[in-house]
Parts: sequence; structure tokens; C-alpha cells
Amino acid sequence: MGHFLEGKKIIVSGSGFAGLAFVAALRQNWNDSCKFPELVIYDRDSRELSRSREGYSLSLNGLDNDSGLIAMRDLGLLDKALQCAVTGVDSVRSFRMWDKDFNDLISLKFKPYDGLPTAGIRIARKNVRDILLEACESSFDIVWDTICTSAERLPDNGRIRVHLSHGNGNKLSTEECDLLIAADGAHSKIRASIRPEDELKYRGVMQFGGIGRFPEGIPKPIDGSWGLAISGEGVACFISPIDKMSVVWSLSREEKEPRPRLDTNSTEQTTALMEEAVRIGHMFGGPFPTVMAATDPSTCVALPACDKQPFSHEDVPLGVIFIGDSNHAVSPFAGNGANLALTDGWDLATQLCQSSTLEEAVSAYDKLAVPRAARTLKSSHNRMGIAHCTGFKFTMWKKAFEVGNWMMWLMGKS
Repeated sequence: MGHFLEGKKIIVSGSGFAGLAFVAALRQNWNDSCKFPELVIYDRDSRELSRSREGYSLSLNGLDNDSGLIAMRDLGLLDKALQCAVTGVDSVRSFRMWDKDFNDLISLKFKPYDGLPTAGIRIARKNVRDILLEACESSFDIVWDTICTSAERLPDNGRIRVHLSHGNGNKLSTEECDLLIAADGAHSKIRASIRPEDELKYRGVMQFGGIGRFPEGIPKPIDGSWGLAISGEGVACFISPIDKMSVVWSLSREEKEPRPRLDTNSTEQTTALMEEAVRIGHMFGGPFPTVMAATDPSTCVALPACDKQPFSHEDVPLGVIFIGDSNHAVSPFAGNGANLALTDGWDLATQLCQSSTLEEAVSAYDKLAVPRAARTLKSSHNRMGIAHCTGFKFTMWKKAFEVGNWMMWLMGKS
């Protein structure tokens, strides 16, 4: 008996982590005795522009079964990821929480899960994307510069009609498919057309960041570690290496309303933001002034911390499945977005291959994806509160970190 997707058509909207992990996992887990579905990947950007947006690093964890390193291992891509790691391969003790002078408040050491060589790495986003692209483009073509703008289920045959916009929008077309994988990011066009009320929520925190470059090498203590500095004055500073000669940094603080979008092509706006960041982060010592001095204002960004609740697919038209940020966008305070995307792609493909019906596969996927995304969302909100606390609350958290660090040292976990 054949598979319910045998010979069917699948459209994947978006070639980010979730979409590419799904494609690679479906190809890997597919029963070769069945005809593989026709599969088309669309991405809004050109290939060159897409890579230019990858200028920061991220965490891939190896702490439990829902970790990105587990997904990369299952995809057969772990070794390639480890070769590109900035931190974490030789030491699992790379994450820090610092005070405003970059003295350690807490450092963490975790046990790698299920035989992994490390409990976590820091890696440039562009490197993860390139690894996934290489795995997928060897078997599938990606149609660049094409946006999936909306979709609906056809009542006569149950197929999904997808509306496409090509290039600068002068050419429009439609395609039908049997399964649409919406992996088109936090600002998903597909989600907006099917769940228009399900929008991102601003969480009352603005982030201002950029990239510092160090041709002679990154200063200590951020050359081999990454983390969050808490000032106790309502401002937090995140810093992480991107590679051997550059770091990404961001300052954050609570603001009631999100700011207007920064025009990153405006020298006037980016320079003004850089000057404001220096003022906002005036209390930070350690490597911070050096990082700021090494930052080109053209790399500066201003980002509102936004996220949304994950959802299951009971009220979504059968044949449309949302994965990654299109389902459960998280802010950078989650520190887990890439892991969620990779595990979403792997889990959905696995459930589709193992299940006897589409309904069964989607239900099984939801039971895996929704709870882990909800946990990440909750923990990110807690981190926002800790990062920007002041006064007595900050004093209590600082004492808690000191005690926790001492206890972990006693137990050999620090």
C-alpha cells in the first residue's frame, strides 16, 4: 500500500531553517519504495540578498531531545555544524551572565545529551543556512525572489491554491498543491491570509545593536564566551562572537511603544542610533566601550522584542501546516528560535513519513511542537524581566546568581 503523499505535490514557502530542515528530513526519511512527492521551494529573496541578512550568530543546543544539535545529527549534518562553531566545541562552559563590568554572575556547564560531543555551540547563522542549503539544493531547486502571498483550500477537490508574487510584484500567478508548508517566518503572509487575527505582540522591550569588528582578535572575556550583562539600571547588554574577528552586540531596555522602523540605508539614522546606544549603555565597562568603538554605524539595527503564542492546527485548513517562526515566533530573548525551527522541520517530516493519514501526522506533530514552543515563550518572558530589573529585585537576583554559581562549583557544574 502506498503512502498518502505518494506522487502528490508539496509547496514549501520559505527557505529558512524550518523549511530547509523539513525538506532535508522528508528526503531522508522517505520510503524509497514509494514515489517521492513533487516538491517546490519558494523564497521571497534572491539568493544573494538572503545571505546578506545572515550577519549574526546563534545558539544550537544539545541539552535534550528538542535540541537543534539533535536535529542536525539526525539530518547527518552535525559534523559540518561543529566545524563552523565559534564557541562550544572545546568547552561547554561558554555562556555567561555578567554584571555591568563584565564580572561573572553565573557561568553554566551542561552535560551533552544522548552522546553528543557538546551541550551547545555558538555558530554564525549564515553557516547553518549554507549547510542546510547544500543538503537541499543537491536534490531540489529553490525558486528565489518569489513570495507566497496567500492560500486557500479549494472546496471542490480539497487542494490548496497558493498565490505567488514574482520579482518586484509585476508578475502574479497561482499554483495548486496537496500540502503547503508555511515556513515563511514571523511575518508570514500565509498566516496573515488564514489567521489574520494571529499577529505578533510587542513585549515592551526595544533592542539596539550592531557588529563590532576586530582584525587583531576579539577582546576578552568575549573572545571565547558569550552572554548577557545586567546593569541593574534597567539596561541589558548581549554580546556574542560571530567569528574570530567580529562580535554582535545589542542593548535592550523597556519602552512602552515600539519605535518606528529604522532606515538602515540612512547614514543619519544609523549614526544617531549609534550615538544613542553609547548614551544608553554608558554604565557598562569591560569590553563594551571597545566594542562600541569598533562598530560601524551602518551595521546598527533597532528591533522591538515581539513574539506570539504557538497554535495547533485544528482550525487550520487541512493541507496547510505552519512551522518555525510562522507558527510561534519568539524574540531574541528566547535564545532558542533556531532550535525550534530545526526540530519543527525534522519532527513534521518524520510524522508525515510514519503516519497513515495527513490528519494523524498533523496531530502527532502538534503534540510535539506546541508544548516546546510554549515553554520557550514563557522562559523568554522571564529572561526579559531579569535582564531589565532594578533596585531590590536586581539585588535579589544578583545574590541568587552568586549562590547558584557557588553551588554549581561545589557540584562540579561550573
